[in-house]
This record gives sequence, structure tokens and C-alpha cells, in this order.
Amino acid sequence: MPVRPARATARRPHACAAVCAAGLLTALSPPAAAADAAAVVEVTDAEQLAAALADASPGDTIRLAAGTYRGNFDATADGTADAPITLTGPAGAVLTARGGYGLHLDGAAHWNLSGFTVTGGQKGIVMDASDHVHITGVTLHDLEMEAVHFRDSSSHGSLRDSHVHDTGTNGRGMGEGVYVGSAGGTGDRSDHVLIQGNHLGPGIGGENVDIKEGTTGARIIGNTFDGSGLTGAHYDDSWVDIKGNDVLVEGNTGTRTTNDGFQTHQVREGWGCGTVFRDNHADLTGATGPDRYAINVTHHDPATCPVTVTGDNTVTGGNGLVNPGVPVG
Repeated sequence: MPVRPARATARRPHACAAVCAAGLLTALSPPAAAADAAAVVEVTDAEQLAAALADASPGDTIRLAAGTYRGNFDATADGTADAPITLTGPAGAVLTARGGYGLHLDGAAHWNLSGFTVTGGQKGIVMDASDHVHITGVTLHDLEMEAVHFRDSSSHGSLRDSHVHDTGTNGRGMGEGVYVGSAGGTGDRSDHVLIQGNHLGPGIGGENVDIKEGTTGARIIGNTFDGSGLTGAHYDDSWVDIKGNDVLVEGNTGTRTTNDGFQTHQVREGWGCGTVFRDNHADLTGATGPDRYAINVTHHDPATCPVTVTGDNTVTGGNGLVNPGVPVG
């Protein structure tokens, strides 16, 4: 794979330049053209990064050097399932936004994001109509609102092995760590999002994870939650709030909450159903809210809106594992 610096003009030399010069155009084979179709783009400053994002093609890798990249960065190009576009760098490569979004993927499917840091601005990483975006080992902190938002039917994405802390710094109680879908309707089908192995907190000024109505199939697995930033604004009084359907919540550990550990709600008829809670461990020590359950299922009907709570979930402190009337299997 060729290595080249970022540049704002022509993406790369024509694939057949060398053989054409030798009068051997017919010698160019399809495998050679495919090999040259992807590039490694080395960037060291904000201008180069913006150009590389605008110029990206399937299979490209954009590599950030350590340093500060000031601005609001946008990606609109699609990768493919076989040739995703990669943006990667060390934790010392810091995207520092000036208001707005640190990194916005807008109609940009099949991206892999890894390693770097996003800070400042309103929101961290936002996906709009961008399927198959996978975020791994990224740090997001000191943001006015949420850190990661899968929005406008951005499905089959993931956030894994990342650290989110100190969000919602504008004090309005809208600083979720991970936000899936949109409030107020069911048209945002950001489905099958995986949230796994992350450290969420401290200082998250909203729920650590908020799964909105209209979304289906989220998986929240093996995360560590810290609710020390919960404000109580907009009803944020738990680590995880689920309003979507068929969500799996498994193997998570949480500490420091104002009220509950995990909650389900039905804010639209037919939604907030089908969640499975398995092998989660909640420490409610110090919680002062009115309920104080590890798992608070606010709407449960075994026939029309089932929720499953297995016996391997545990709780320390509070008023119990689950609110009365919800069976533990």
C-alpha cells in the first residue's frame, strides 16, 4: 500500500503512469489497479486532515501524527464492506473543536475510527445516515453536550474499548456519553449499535448510555459506568436509559448513581420492550433518589412488552435488584 502525505489537490498519481511512460499500457493488470486504489495518507495538521477527509476513497487509511488539530472535521465519502476507510492515530492526536462537532460523518458508511482523542466543541463524534461506523480505542472529553451520537438511522455501528468523561459542560443536562437515535419520534432507525468494553465516566452530564425510541437491537456489553456526573436534568438519574426495543444489556458494572442503575421507559407505544438484562453488577451506594433499584422497569407487560431480568444480575445498596412486579428468571 503506497504511503503519501495529504494534499488538497490530486488524490494520487494515475495507476498506469509508470507503464504508460514505457509504452506498456496493455501490461497493466486488474490486480495492480486494485492495489493502487487505496492509499495511506499521513497528516500532521488540521488543513491536511480536512483535505484527506474530503479526498478519501474506499480502502484509504488516514494516519494522524501526534499533535493538535483545531477545527470541525467532516467526512462524506463512503467506504465499502470490503474496503472501509480508516482514520487512526495515537491518543496524542487531539481533534479540538471550535463549537459544533469534533468529527461529523454525514452519509459516510463503512468507516473505522481508532486511537485518537476528541475534545472541545459541542459534540464529539456524530454519525448521520452513516452505517457501519466502528469507533475503537478513542478518548472523548470536555464536550458541551454528548460524546458519541449515532443518529439519522446510522445502523450496525459500534463504540468499543473507548473512554468518555466530562461531558455536558454547558450545564444543561444534555451530556450523554453515548446517544443512539433521536428523541420525540420513531423515525430514527439507528439499529444494531454495539457499545462494548468502554469506560464511561466520570463527569458525564447525562446518562452514560441513552437508547432512544425507534431504535432496535442495541447491545450494551462489558462496560464500566460511573454516574458521578448525573445532574437530574431531563430525568437523567441512571447510567443507562432504554426506550428502544430488543436491547441486550450484559456484563456491565456501575457505580455512583443518584437513583437507579438501569432503566427502561415506554415513551412511544410499542417501544421500550424486549430488553434482556444479564450478569450486570450495580453498586447503588450513596444513591438518594426515590426508587434506587439496580434495574427499574417502568413499563412491563409479559405479553405485549416483556423485559427479561436474569438471576445473575447483582446489586449492592439501594432498595433491591428490580422494582416489584418484574420477575427475575
